[in-house]
Amino acid sequence: MRERGSWEGCTPVKHPLVPTHESHALQVRTWHARNRRPGRSRILRPRIGCAALLALLGSLGGVPSIADDDSKKQMQGLDEQVQEIKSEVLGIAAELNRLEERLLYPSGTQVAVFVSLAEGETFRLDSVQIQIDGQPVAHHIYSFKELEALQKGGVQRIYTGNVAVGEHRLEVSMAGKGAAGRDLARTESFGFRKDVEPKLVGITLATQATGGASIELGGW
Repeated sequence: MRERGSWEGCTPVKHPLVPTHESHALQVRTWHARNRRPGRSRILRPRIGCAALLALLGSLGGVPSIADDDSKKQMQGLDEQVQEIKSEVLGIAAELNRLEERLLYPSGTQVAVFVSLAEGETFRLDSVQIQIDGQPVAHHIYSFKELEALQKGGVQRIYTGNVAVGEHRLEVSMAGKGAAGRDLARTESFGFRKDVEPKLVGITLATQATGGASIELGGW
């Protein structure tokens, strides 16, 4: 019989809760194997992710500038096309106006009346009225810009119409303000002859030395 307390011939029982030397070493190696590699991956992965993110942001940062350049070039191209179209439209409109004028006012019957101010005149012209053969054909009230243009040497075509070949009567009436707000009013009547060719009549408005107004007729 075996005596109590004797360990001969018995295999020691490894208690699961009491680690032996071998099991402790195995557990240490297993812990290092489990924790060292994941630790490195956790350190490297964020670095790799940041680098990729920075590269992506850098590439995306250049996209808006390229898009902006393309959009600016497209807008410039569109502006140039619009300007060309406007020029073409204006040219077509001017040609249509000339064709309409030739159709409405043939050279054999056309008469045109132009108004201008004498050189150096600064009086305020308010209105001009034109009659041909006793019939009112034109009446114009001048704006500030129109008066300024006349004072700078501009010429206004106030009337274009048709009259038969022969002798005619032109009556011109003007109203305005002179120096110190003095009223200016004048009416003059002139005779002119219409030939087969178009007739161009020029009217020049001025002030007299006495402070009154004068109207002169001239052929163009």
